Amino acid sequence: MKFVLFVEGHTERLAVPSLLKRWLDPKLARRVGITAVRFEGWAHYRSEIAKKVRLHLSGPTGKDVIAAIGLLDLYGPTFYPPDKQSASDRVKWAKKHFEDQVGNERFAQHFAVHEIEAWLLADPLTLVREVREALPAKSKEPETVNFTEPPGKLLARLYREKLKRTYGKVIDGRVLFEELDPTIAYEKCPNLKALLDDMLARAKQSNH
Repeated sequence: MKFVLFVEGHTERLAVPSLLKRWLDPKLARRVGITAVRFEGWAHYRSEIAKKVRLHLSGPTGKDVIAAIGLLDLYGPTFYPPDKQSASDRVKWAKKHFEDQVGNERFAQHFAVHEIEAWLLADPLTLVREVREALPAKSKEPETVNFTEPPGKLLARLYREKLKRTYGKVIDGRVLFEELDPTIAYEKCPNLKALLDDMLARAKQSNH
């Protein structure tokens, strides 16, 4: 049995499945797989997600899928209605938007608030000392690192300023995610907690 995880970028495809499994597997009687399907950014995701979910949940192979899970960064997309300005309002609206669009109870939409790099900020010990010591105070609550300078852009700036080099979202990010303790990120990032709790509940139900 497995999950199909729909993501919008290379870092998510390469790094997120193993991170989620490190949290999920110890809590399950039987381990589950996670297959990542990548889109070319959020616009491609929005236009194709319903078709991709149908494809992966149908037919003989679809019977082995516990659920299809969508994961997008909250920062980046421009499809939010003008009156949805706060992170919580945007998550609530966009979750319903995509789940209504897909129309399948085996699909759930989740968000990294405001980017998946928020999960890295949850465990600063994964970062080199110069970057770790320069983190703003608000990064102690990673999901409050917001639309103004979201986590990925914050790390990019600190890498330039402190290490005199660029932050490679795919190369550096993948290494950092491999070192990240998912339990720490779970405790500090409510939207990641919602994602993992949802997956755990679905996996336990499928194991019965």
